[in-house]
Amino acid sequence: MFQRFLLTTAAAVALISGPALAAQDAIRLGMVLEPPGLDPTANAAAAIDEITYANLFEGLTRFAPDGSIAPSLAESWEAKEGGKVYEFKLHGGVKFHDGANFDASDVVFSLDRARAPDSVNAQKALFADIEAVEAVAPDLVRVTLKAPDADFPWKMAWGDAVMMDPASAADAATKPVGTGPFKLGEWTQGDHVTLTAFDGYWGEKPALKTATFRFIADPTAAFAAMMAGDVDAFPIYPAPETLDQLKADPRFKVIVGTTEGETILSMNNRNAPLDSPKVREAIALAVDRQAIIDGAMFGYGTPIGSHFAPHHPDYVDLLDRSPHDPEKAKALLAEAGVSGLKLGLALPPPPYARRGGEIVAAQLREVGIETQTTNMEWAQWLETVYKNHDFDLTIISHVEPMDIGIYARDGYYIGYQNPAFNALMEKLKAALDPAERSAILKEAQEMLADDHPVAFLFQLAKTGVADARIEGLWENAPSPANDLTKVHWKE
Repeated sequence: MFQRFLLTTAAAVALISGPALAAQDAIRLGMVLEPPGLDPTANAAAAIDEITYANLFEGLTRFAPDGSIAPSLAESWEAKEGGKVYEFKLHGGVKFHDGANFDASDVVFSLDRARAPDSVNAQKALFADIEAVEAVAPDLVRVTLKAPDADFPWKMAWGDAVMMDPASAADAATKPVGTGPFKLGEWTQGDHVTLTAFDGYWGEKPALKTATFRFIADPTAAFAAMMAGDVDAFPIYPAPETLDQLKADPRFKVIVGTTEGETILSMNNRNAPLDSPKVREAIALAVDRQAIIDGAMFGYGTPIGSHFAPHHPDYVDLLDRSPHDPEKAKALLAEAGVSGLKLGLALPPPPYARRGGEIVAAQLREVGIETQTTNMEWAQWLETVYKNHDFDLTIISHVEPMDIGIYARDGYYIGYQNPAFNALMEKLKAALDPAERSAILKEAQEMLADDHPVAFLFQLAKTGVADARIEGLWENAPSPANDLTKVHWKE
């Protein structure tokens, strides 16, 4: 399936001698997808955060490498009235890249913009419960919620909740202005984005002066770029079939960790016959998760039976609710009165979708479901599937942290409607006690596993490759990000 590499003598010598050493204050990173823009508050593409999170833009809080919530532009915060009111104490001396001072008024602007009726924020639900945002003082912001929400500081850590410069917010997709340690250097469409260190950064200065993100969608080209030294690291490496070869090369280190990416076969629950729980369960039973992991991901990935990360302490193993059972799948389709079913299968560019789609199509064919596959570029997928809900099936990895609540969103692309699940999510918002929250999360996982709004496939592994001299890259991915704040070359 994938091209083998035949090295000539000259090419072998070139590889042994290696490329010229990269500057010790510069790094070149490979990325599979080019983002449609650089405004993380206006688009759902994870590729935006992979460039901008903690680099260009910052929020009140942020995700630490271990997934915990850490201070960012807010040096501290306090919950009042049982979690209905939050006060954030801001760092002083913070400037935007355009030289404007950052203060509480910018927080008011950013949060009001995100929750406005005409907001295009892809995670608008994060802000739906905000009742008011007030600048109490230049360094103090008070957020009043409609109801207590223990998760509010966590919500403020998302890339969709970063602080924007009022003067430049409208142009942030192409001319982003944030408060982060890097600012936009250049964006050559179709090739790369370069970030440069921001001299006026308020916090600890990064070791790097420049960072270039190169867009390399093809797995074979990604491998060639690493071997030739055209990139220094590929944090989310798209060619797992070559990892063993890279592991054996002392020039590189292979970094294997976890992500928040629940990879699922999404179904459009709005349309018949996918509005039938029996048909959805049949599709879930037709899927052989391990075959997809082995065939599409070369063994990298963890099977999941609900929308929850296996590394989370509240994870429940629910694989037995939807085991691979083609015969039962056929029986359920017959009970539902469905035969000769033909469904469209929309596949975005990532290898887990394109490779996995071929395997899923074959597995569905075994139970009598034919699929018509459409390969889509990322912008087309966002417009057609995510925004306009014009699809039957699609494979996508949901990489946002702790995002089980997406199944309660009104108008979400999957179209799942379950009042009981919605009520659980409302109950979770008000739950401050850790034991109570754990019980709710476990019940929610079981509800999804039994109702099959989608077919749960696997938790995406984070397989990265880097020059062995580079330190500070994230091993795990608690959020889709290439946080460069601690990245440096060994002395």
